[in-house]
Amino acid sequence: MQQKKFEQLKMNICVFSSSSNAIPDVYFREAEKLGKLIGEGGHTLINGGANVGLMEAITVAAGKAGAKTIGIIPERLNGFSLASANAHEVIITADMQERKAKMREISDAFVAMPGGFGTLEEILEVMTLRQLSYHKKPIVFLNTNNFYKYLFKQFEVSYTEMFAKEIYRELFHIAGNAGEVLNYLLNYTPVELDRKWFVVPHKKKY
Repeated sequence: MQQKKFEQLKMNICVFSSSSNAIPDVYFREAEKLGKLIGEGGHTLINGGANVGLMEAITVAAGKAGAKTIGIIPERLNGFSLASANAHEVIITADMQERKAKMREISDAFVAMPGGFGTLEEILEVMTLRQLSYHKKPIVFLNTNNFYKYLFKQFEVSYTEMFAKEIYRELFHIAGNAGEVLNYLLNYTPVELDRKWFVVPHKKKY
């Protein structure tokens, strides 16, 4: 029943990704595959709305495959002529904070493709809000070319050193390719997270 429910649902899928044109072709190919699957599934693509890098690649691919595409870009970047002409709708926000808030508001799911500091900030904020139960939407890392391997190793340090609970592994899913991303989203069932803080002995006062 759960799978059928999600297969019938047309999602607004937010994809955070690189705005660089200098990165290897393997990342562009995966962005095009993901965009194609989003379009073929009848979903809507939400992204940063730029006309460069993986953002533009997935916008073009999704649009060609039948997806509605919505780009959300801050006024400052729009002033640099960076808004995609291939997006069906471009929403211009006052700043980056408003941009991220709008993306979270209208999206049903979040996917992080490989990207730089902006992509990391966006996906980690979404994860933190999920951890604090502000939402229960699915979060996926598309780990093309094992791009995020060192980030996941850092997460392991957080679990081992008790900066994060083991249950927080359920905050997100790691997908190796675009097909795995869509399969996870279509079969997603939110996990109830432990909202209690760590119980630890009182620290000695010095």
